[in-house]
Amino acid sequence: MIMRRIKGFMLKRMHGMITCREFEDFVLSYLDDTLPPNQRKRFEWHMKICRECRDYLAAYQRTIELGQSILAADDKPLPDDVPEDLVQAILDARGR
Repeated sequence: MIMRRIKGFMLKRMHGMITCREFEDFVLSYLDDTLPPNQRKRFEWHMKICRECRDYLAAYQRTIELGQSILAADDKPLPDDVPEDLVQAILDARGR
């Protein structure tokens, strides 16, 4: 955690660079392809130098894939190890 703060402090000082916190804020827009070109370039530049944010993006994408596969398999029973609060969150999001 402290290393991430130090990295964020350093990145904030680099001209045109976004911080890890800003990276997290832009993830959904990046994946939806609604991030303006200049911000997208800064997002991708950050991703090239920050392993933690690359890992975060990969986990975020995997979560979306898993959610979509669960929604696509409505007729199949869920595995026993799927937490009930996760199921409820997906159902709530689906209802929106």
